[in-house]
Amino acid sequence: MTATPHPAVPTRTLGTSPGVPVSALGLGCMGMSALYGAADREESVATLHTALEAGITLLDTGDFYGMGHNEMLIGEALRGLSADLRDRALISVKFGALRSVEGGFLGYDGRPAAVQNFAAYSLQRLGTDHIDIYRIARVDPDVPIEETVGAIADLVRAGHVRHIGLSEVGADTIRRAAATAPISDLQIEYSLISRGIEEEILPVCRELGIGVTTYGVLSRGLISGHWQPDRALDARDFRTASPRFQGDNLRHNLGLVETLRAIAEERGVSVAQLAIAWVLARGEDIVPLVGSRTRKRLSEALGALDVTLDAGDLAAIEAAVPAGAAAGDRYPAEQMAHLDSEKKS
Repeated sequence: MTATPHPAVPTRTLGTSPGVPVSALGLGCMGMSALYGAADREESVATLHTALEAGITLLDTGDFYGMGHNEMLIGEALRGLSADLRDRALISVKFGALRSVEGGFLGYDGRPAAVQNFAAYSLQRLGTDHIDIYRIARVDPDVPIEETVGAIADLVRAGHVRHIGLSEVGADTIRRAAATAPISDLQIEYSLISRGIEEEILPVCRELGIGVTTYGVLSRGLISGHWQPDRALDARDFRTASPRFQGDNLRHNLGLVETLRAIAEERGVSVAQLAIAWVLARGEDIVPLVGSRTRKRLSEALGALDVTLDAGDLAAIEAAVPAGAAAGDRYPAEQMAHLDSEKKS
């Protein structure tokens, strides 16, 4: 393992038709608005500014994160920057999740008219004239993926969207979508303890020239090295219901983290940096999204770019945390049922 300074965040290319050059790390912005409890708006904006100044170009959001709050936050942050930095930002937006007034989830809508409607509101909240990558968050079971992707392709032709992405879909759906229009990337959970894409989904993406943007690379903080078993959680925090954060599951999973900590300390890096570097090492077509909500955590995540893992390092990491080692599903059962990616073809 070596650690060498880098003058700027390197780039990777999502997809091949056409490829989308993005920073090798992206910033997942969801936690600045929703699902992880209260966030500091001023610190969130400062973190967004720092990310762009450091060379991160890819900002990932969803129109349902805080019911529009996250898009407005990003719009606010962009307005506070120079034109050069604003132009550097590439915004990836997920749409389609339906919400109640109380904040509950009511399903997904992938009808072409709904796609147009969601995009119109996102452009207004972001304060931009286009969305760089647009994708439905989960497949609408009542609408063929060809219709949803076709509607995004119409937005591309109109100049409102630059590229089409997918989110949490399985191999068959990827093939159907790619036969409809060029796909830049698949966004999906992938980490040392969430490796389900390796068997079928990742090979299909590589066969079709589709990039992969991975969220949950630290499993929502679980494998960051910072999680404490007695941590008090806000009632609004997704992790209060996440199976991997419950009881014996949590104790087991934190035991895995301690095996990682021993490897990280031996090599002079943090657990989070080791976990992010492992994802970076899985291929040049993979771009991890880090969910840093503060400048301190962002700085730590950027340090992963200085870490090069050799074959011995990778073997040690995977021996410490082998595939399938985690206890508990990555979502509660009712949310797992919405994941097309979990269906076997």
